[in-house]
Amino acid sequence: MNTSYIHLMLLALLLAVVALFCMLVGAAAGLLARIDGATYATALLRGAVAFAGSATLSLALLTFVLAVL
Repeated sequence: MNTSYIHLMLLALLLAVVALFCMLVGAAAGLLARIDGATYATALLRGAVAFAGSATLSLALLTFVLAVL
């Protein structure tokens, strides 16, 4: 398998974008839970669940796209 540096840099950039997106989703979920009246622990847990879910879906989609290419 011949992988060029451009492909590796593109993969690193895509992973960074996915990580940023997942952090934003988790932070927004935690903030909305806190605004709704949840305790800090519950809001943190909801944010973590949202982060994990969005990371799972994003990485699955990225894997699918890279497999098709």
